[in-house]
Amino acid sequence: MYRFTLPRDLYHGKDALSSLKNLEGKKAIVVVGGGSMKRFGFLDKAVEYLKEAGMEVKLFEGVEPDPSVETVMKGAAAMTEFQPDWIVAMGGGSPIDAAKAMWAFYEYPETSFEDLIKPFNFPKLRTKAKFCAIPSTSGTATEVTAFSVITDYTKGIKYPLADFNITPDIAIVDPALAETMPKKLTAHTGMDAMTHAIEAYVSTLHCEYTDALALHAIKLIHQNLKKSYDGDMAARDTMHDAQCLAGMAFSNALLGIVHSMAHKTGAAFSGGHIIHGCANAMYLPKVIKYNSKDAVAAERYAYIAKFIGLKGDTTDALVDALIAELRSMNDQLDIPQAIKNYGQGGVKADVSIIDEKEFMDKLSETAANAIGDACTGSNPRQPSQEDMEKLLKACYYDLDIDF
Repeated sequence: MYRFTLPRDLYHGKDALSSLKNLEGKKAIVVVGGGSMKRFGFLDKAVEYLKEAGMEVKLFEGVEPDPSVETVMKGAAAMTEFQPDWIVAMGGGSPIDAAKAMWAFYEYPETSFEDLIKPFNFPKLRTKAKFCAIPSTSGTATEVTAFSVITDYTKGIKYPLADFNITPDIAIVDPALAETMPKKLTAHTGMDAMTHAIEAYVSTLHCEYTDALALHAIKLIHQNLKKSYDGDMAARDTMHDAQCLAGMAFSNALLGIVHSMAHKTGAAFSGGHIIHGCANAMYLPKVIKYNSKDAVAAERYAYIAKFIGLKGDTTDALVDALIAELRSMNDQLDIPQAIKNYGQGGVKADVSIIDEKEFMDKLSETAANAIGDACTGSNPRQPSQEDMEKLLKACYYDLDIDF
């Protein structure tokens, strides 16, 4: 038996933000990030619509990229004081992910973060509030997913929280918000979405429902990401829908070890963070090669290649064509192919901000953490410690290893 869960309502297209005025409640807390939503006027619009709905509104601002456990607890405390019946999270994946975790602590103050990091172990939510998510970036799709990623900076680990309880009640996918993204964010979030769709399609938990969403998302992203990166706003609008379709797929089919590796390398090194979407883009070609040793996965990768118009006479040739196409996309988007060339902000560099010695010193621990990540279980091939260490080294040095 499978489960397929989506938000109760999804409003999309131009002026979808105005649907906020139809919410029914007394109090709404709006959780936002660093200021782009305020700078471009979307936060003021959201507050106006909520007030038009008859609600008292409180803001919780300043959620950082890669939100921390500490920020989550501060937000939960603010909610406990204000007692909202709607939590409205607005912006990139970070404020939405943070708000999902805040929601759990608001409704269950006695719970612990250690309880929540166990997959599908959340208490029953909606005892105090419902949740509305409004994305401004075209990648994480957290507005339709059962996932949240929170960083424990004391341990240097990103934890994926997973539970169908945290799937939002309402998603508002308004393309106007995504049109404000800078180029580099467009690239990284777009490749994050591509990784979501590809991993969902080959996941051991894929089904007919998720396959259709994943394949269409892959085609739309392949056709529109570079155009969106170059400033084509019609393509940018299409990408906002495409990433949401990818999110619907992976929220129900789950993901694989590209995400396991990205989660466990993202905050592990002293030189700086590896931006999540950029990590996925670098790791995806290596993981496809690794997973393609599984015959079923290889056939599915080959089908993706054919579906987006790539050529090859054999399954292996089609898999190689898909890998080459993804690497070409990275090049076009100024994304490095390996951690050794990962510069500040995720751009190509001659010298990486991730120190080689530190990376190698932490290799065994990082590999073990990645194997233990919640996303590993649905990967089509289960890696050993040796496999994972080889994969991580391949991603650091851009090695072509026969797994």
